[in-house]
Amino acid sequence: MSLRYLDKVVIVTGGSKGIGRGIVKVLNGAKVVFCARGVGEALEAELNKAGPGSCKFVTCDISKEDDIKRLIAVTVEHYGHVDCLVNNAGWHPPHKPTDDTTAEEFRDLLNLNLISYFLASKYVLPYLRQRQGNIINVSSLVATIGQKNAAPYVATKGAIISMTKAMAVDESRYNLLGRMGTEAECGLAALYLAADATFCTGIDLLLSGGLSSTTATRVRSLPDCFLVVVVKMVNRCNCLMQILHNCLNILCLLCCFSQVIF
Repeated sequence: MSLRYLDKVVIVTGGSKGIGRGIVKVLNGAKVVFCARGVGEALEAELNKAGPGSCKFVTCDISKEDDIKRLIAVTVEHYGHVDCLVNNAGWHPPHKPTDDTTAEEFRDLLNLNLISYFLASKYVLPYLRQRQGNIINVSSLVATIGQKNAAPYVATKGAIISMTKAMAVDESRYNLLGRMGTEAECGLAALYLAADATFCTGIDLLLSGGLSSTTATRVRSLPDCFLVVVVKMVNRCNCLMQILHNCLNILCLLCCFSQVIF
């Protein structure tokens, strides 16, 4: 359980089991609304009893647009606003060769795994803009590395990543930072990597203030960019950029992008 998101309002789709349940539990310092097509009342009761946040379960078929609208409406009616949407609901069908996969099966999977993310984001964005909130889209490693006999599933997960980047470009006009990152912000990223990122190694965490999104827009002045690289169980690292700091295997690299003209 975490108190770092205390009193924030979060919607989690597919929150009754698996990854979604893990997200709901760790955010229970917040006011969490989670949905699923099945049951979730037991988890709702468990987390409300544990406190200190609150939890509300809403039955919802995320593949249906009207259900998505109702989910967001119930959240706003109950709590008055939304700070975060976690798009997590999805399905991995049985492995099947491309030759045996029908167009209808592919379309149904697109509707559940991708279009539901788009619609939930679309209908919650007006509320998130009021709070400078955020959207977290859960994808999959197979979007990068592929997977045997799962072309439609891999396609939906890759599309989630691309759609997220495109939405970030669109939304940057509402909250373009245009400033240097602070020491405290870099410290929080380091704390996450050192204390919480127990299933991460050899990853890049880009702290850019939206730089990676704003490069697609014609902005004259962009914020400086901090790239935090976590390396665990590795003693030597070769970097092409000047190493500014090396502490506890966390490398902070400073990349300057000020006054870039497109």
